[in-house]
Parts: sequence; C-alpha cells; structure tokens
Amino acid sequence: MFRITDTVKHLIIINAILWVATLTIGSGGVLLNNLFALHFPLNELFRPWQVFTHMFMHASYIPPSGGIYFQHILFNMFALWMFGTQVEQVFGRKKFLFFYISAGLGAALITLGVDYIMLFSLTSDLSFDIGNDVLREVAAIDASDGAGFLRSNIFLEGLEPIINQHNLKITNADFRTLFELNAKGFGVKTMVGASGAIMGILVAFGMLFPESKLMLIFLPVPIKAKYFIPAIIGLDLFSALSGVSLFSPSNTAYIAHLGGALTGFIMMWYWKKNQFNDKRWN
Repeated sequence: MFRITDTVKHLIIINAILWVATLTIGSGGVLLNNLFALHFPLNELFRPWQVFTHMFMHASYIPPSGGIYFQHILFNMFALWMFGTQVEQVFGRKKFLFFYISAGLGAALITLGVDYIMLFSLTSDLSFDIGNDVLREVAAIDASDGAGFLRSNIFLEGLEPIINQHNLKITNADFRTLFELNAKGFGVKTMVGASGAIMGILVAFGMLFPESKLMLIFLPVPIKAKYFIPAIIGLDLFSALSGVSLFSPSNTAYIAHLGGALTGFIMMWYWKKNQFNDKRWN
C-alpha cells in the first residue's frame, strides 16, 4: 500500500520544491507566481507556458494574514500518491506522464475557454464597443478591501476615472456589467495547482478499479470507486454552477477540476475503445 512509483515520486518532488521556492524566493511567492501561475490572457503577466507550469505550483500563503498555507499541496500530493501510484503501475511511466500532463493541460484550456465565454457574454451586453485596453483597466481595478469584500466606493475610485478618461457614455445597465466584469477578476485572478491533472488520474483510477472501496475522512463509509468518483465530480459540478463551496475553499477552480476529469475520461474512453487496433497506446 505504501509503495510509490517513480513518476509519481518525481512529480511530488517537483511540486514540493516549487512550493518551498515560493516561500523562500521573492516577496511572498510573488515572483514565481507571476512567472508560472496561470493568468487570464487579459493580464499583462500572462505567458503561454503558464498553461503548463501552473500544474506544478501551489498556494503557499494565506492572504491577508500571510500564514503558510500547506493544505493545498498536502491534499493534492496525497491524492497523487494514493491514486497515481496504482494508475502508473497499470499504464507504465511514459503513458502515465502523458496522461497526467494532458489532463492538466485540458483543465487549463477548458478553464480559459469557459472564462472567455463568460467574458463574451458580459461584454456583448454593453451598449458600446469595449476595447482591450479599457477591458484590462476595468478588470484590474482593485475592488477588494483586503478581506475579500467588495468596496462600496469602487465607482468613484475605480470605474469613474476610466469612464471619464475614455469618454465613455454608459447606461446604468452598462455600469452593472462593468462592475460584474471587475468582480469576475478576469484581469487579476490566477490559477495554480495539480488538481486538474489529479482529477484526470482519479477518473482513470475509477475506470481501472471500479470495485475498489474508498472513504472520505469525514465520511468513514466504504464506497466503491465507480460511485465515489462520479460523486466527487458531481460535487464539483454543483459548486461550479451554484458558486457554493461545500468541502473546499471558495476560490477553488471547480471548472479546472471538471476539465481535468473530462479530459481524463475522453482519453480513457478512446484508449479502451482502440485497445485492440493500431490506435492503441503501446
């Protein structure tokens, strides 16, 4: 049970090294997060490689207190060891690594895709054409008071100067839309973590070992993987649609979880369908 396969071990070491690096290099991990966390393309800090590197980064500090936050990497690496070791033993090193990275990339791309759909939906409601420069300025307004609550004077300090500078004629509906654009955090939010890749591994485990019995820490009742894992995905789907976080922090990237799970399912389905022909993985 306590064995660990080589690829899983190396992935855990890489994640741990980068997590420690965010604690020790730069100011509160800002330098490494600016470089390697996934930023929305509206953000000037966005770089194409972040679609890949984000899956090796984890939250290290709790804002605004500055306390060290280890739960994110701890739970992810525990899940990677628990499920990834079993999956790698079936897949082998190369196939496992390809699967893991593909699930992480799928999580990132689906998250960006959903964000772009939301962005288009909001901007299409405006009574004027909004350029990228204005969009970046609106999205980057610091609307928080430092404790996660929106400031009541966001209009006077944030939106009004932008509206005046660009000579925008806006309606009340436009103002509400601009406010929501800012609240969504397109210009400032980042995504880190291996959760998307691990959700893909979780799906693979469930399809390879459907009769295995699993338990949640707070629900010590054995549940078969074929029921347990769809239930976990269902909880993520509920939180993504409702905005209600049940067992995880409110800033959890639920779409990334779903994206990783979907990518993992598609790969597993394709490989299983083609396991006896020339399209199988050798």
